[in-house]
Amino acid sequence: MKNKYCFVIVGATAAGKTYFAIQLARHFNTQIISADSRQCYKELNIGVAKPSPHNLEEIKHYFINTHSIQQQVNAKLFETYANDAADIIFKENNVTVMAGGTGLYINAFCNGIDEIPVINEDIKNNIISNFELKGIEWLQNQVKKEDPVYFEKGETKNPQRLMRALEVKRSTGRSITEYQKKQKKEKSFNIIKIGLELPKEQLHKNIDNRVDAMMRQGLLDEVRSLLPYQHLNTLNTVGYRELFTHLNGEDSLNESVDKIKLNTRHYAKRQLTWFKKDKEIKWIDPSTDSESFINTCLAFI
Repeated sequence: MKNKYCFVIVGATAAGKTYFAIQLARHFNTQIISADSRQCYKELNIGVAKPSPHNLEEIKHYFINTHSIQQQVNAKLFETYANDAADIIFKENNVTVMAGGTGLYINAFCNGIDEIPVINEDIKNNIISNFELKGIEWLQNQVKKEDPVYFEKGETKNPQRLMRALEVKRSTGRSITEYQKKQKKEKSFNIIKIGLELPKEQLHKNIDNRVDAMMRQGLLDEVRSLLPYQHLNTLNTVGYRELFTHLNGEDSLNESVDKIKLNTRHYAKRQLTWFKKDKEIKWIDPSTDSESFINTCLAFI
């Protein structure tokens, strides 16, 4: 019988995942694996809402500040990294905590991810160049024409996913769906998925307050320091691309901040849509106090 447990805390951005993960890790005197596709980058800080330096010092976090924005990070890399981190933690503790809002990464850790073939770099670069020049509509049309199977069921508004589908199709002649067999890999430990869900009005208020706090903390200066790298796919992300637009003279600062808030709300909605499909997730109201939250988690063991 498995006697080790990994609590996976999921939910939309600004729902309280970091806070409750830290409370749970304190209770079990254990460590945390971040499942956030942006917090792993050393150069991104304010705009990705990393745990505070105090929290990072108090509790060891894996997959935070581990990579550069110029490195390629994907779900397969995360699967390997997170499995290795879990093995390390379980040598000293029967419980580990994972927290994050990147559904693809969490799915890779919990269920495993199939191998994707090596992609021709010329094809990859050509697709990126065309996307930057012609926009997402061009990308959607190409995928719809060349990989209709993926287009029917995949994330058709996510440029990264669309580019991935197109580069796989053009490199191999096969649909990316053929490589996504979704054969769940057996784990040597139990996974308990906890979802945090706030009322929409409260979540939107949290998002607005967080963006305002980020601006006060110096997000604009952080983005300004990254201007030489704005062409990187990594930085085509909420909180950065909107301020690049301002710094390039296309929007006022207020317009860019409003767009960050709106796009973050849209992102939060997509996150919830993804997680709601997972029937293994046990949903909790994060407005509860930390003691009640911990007791609820303990009841699932």
